Amino acid sequence: MAAYAGGVEVEHVLAALAGAEVRFVVVGGVAVVLHGHPRLTADLDLVIDLEVGPAGRAMQVLTGLGLVPRLPVAASAFADPATRARWVAERNLMVFTLTDPNGGLLEVDLFARSPLPFEDLWSRAVKVLVGETEARVASLDDLIAMKREAGRPQDLADITALEAIRDR
Repeated sequence: MAAYAGGVEVEHVLAALAGAEVRFVVVGGVAVVLHGHPRLTADLDLVIDLEVGPAGRAMQVLTGLGLVPRLPVAASAFADPATRARWVAERNLMVFTLTDPNGGLLEVDLFARSPLPFEDLWSRAVKVLVGETEARVASLDDLIAMKREAGRPQDLADITALEAIRDR
């Protein structure tokens, strides 16, 4: 997994979340790479346990790494279910993005609501070693389903690659 010079690294984010006992599943482009299809991606997409305690710990961890919300709101607000539900309903918020204000290239996108029931996504996820951290990565079938739902050109290309990996 590539490091991001001058900023926070994917491995650091995953290790810090795991160390704080936050349940998360890696999805998106990084998950595609971890399943074995090399491609570029500019963000780390995560589905986290959105219960108040774990979501609050996730926000503490991510802000502790120096990441800040792209939106002009406190990161801790994302951990509040009512606030998050309002953002989803009123602003059509899909992901809550945290960036590195020091010029790092990594962005962390947290799904505002789980694209699949979290417990199902978590239980079917595969464990992958990222650096020295064991991370859960969405199963091939779940990742394909999420990408099919998104339907963007990059997602369609990812589906082709992921289906080839699955069929091997």
